[in-house]
Amino acid sequence: MSGFTFTELDLNGAFLIDCFSVGDVRGGFSKTFEKDIYKSAGIEFNLNETFMSVSSKNVIRGLHFQLHKPQAKLVSVPKGRVYDVIVDLRHSSPTFKQWRGYELSAENHRALYVPRGFAHGFASLEDGTIMMYQCDGAYDSKTDTGIIFNDLDIGVIWPVADSIAIHSARDLKLMKVKDFRGFIF
Repeated sequence: MSGFTFTELDLNGAFLIDCFSVGDVRGGFSKTFEKDIYKSAGIEFNLNETFMSVSSKNVIRGLHFQLHKPQAKLVSVPKGRVYDVIVDLRHSSPTFKQWRGYELSAENHRALYVPRGFAHGFASLEDGTIMMYQCDGAYDSKTDTGIIFNDLDIGVIWPVADSIAIHSARDLKLMKVKDFRGFIF
């Protein structure tokens, strides 16, 4: 038994994953990825890079993606808690412009598989939250972009009030979905 539970989401190709986790009086141990287990669940994922971000409470990051050779991502939270959001940006998809949000935390040991063609972002719900990104595909800084977090054509409902949300200057200048022309695969 793998200890993983895969739930395919209604945004085709995306999965919510309950990861393997055990604990005792010493602490805990978790696993977010094992290639063969993912493959048996229908997820082909070839790890290219792993990185982490640290966020204060009320930070909203995203909604990010890259236009040229978009990356698939496996995101999880080893410390803290986030409200994680994905948006289907595949023009040919029946769920184009639809979004879903899920709580990921160190306590619930969940990961979210974000397929190519999706935007990704999150709101940090605790100080010092660490988000881990495992990416399939090379990073392309020249086409790294996104859709602004509050685009009314998408309508994400964030659990952080606008009056206290913290954003980067870059994220506040991201395009609206109506200006999005599509991915270059």
